Amino acid sequence: QVQLVESGGGLVQAGGSLRLSCAASGIIFSISSTAWYRQAPGKQREFVARITTRTTENYADSVKGRFTISRDNAKNTVYLQMNSLKPEDTAVYYCNVLYRTTTYWGQGTQVTVSS
Repeated sequence: QVQLVESGGGLVQAGGSLRLSCAASGIIFSISSTAWYRQAPGKQREFVARITTRTTENYADSVKGRFTISRDNAKNTVYLQMNSLKPEDTAVYYCNVLYRTTTYWGQGTQVTVSS
């Protein structure tokens, strides 16, 4: 059974930082492509960042230079370091894993940035 468990969300003031974690189980993490998405109230879920099995990173333009995605295959965990947070970053953040041909989602973690 595949499980993705996110943590690290919370309330932070604008300009602050948070680090999200997503721990995976039930898959061979080292051959999985991992990503973070987010969904703000009333909006569609949107791509934030991705890191491939070869550690190639991609970012949405809105977070480039502020967010950093990384992974630790030994811990089966993907991270999202978020710096210089803005109120518009407020959303539920979801971990996304592509393992073989199947996509899995975490339950989401709330990030709220106050102005």
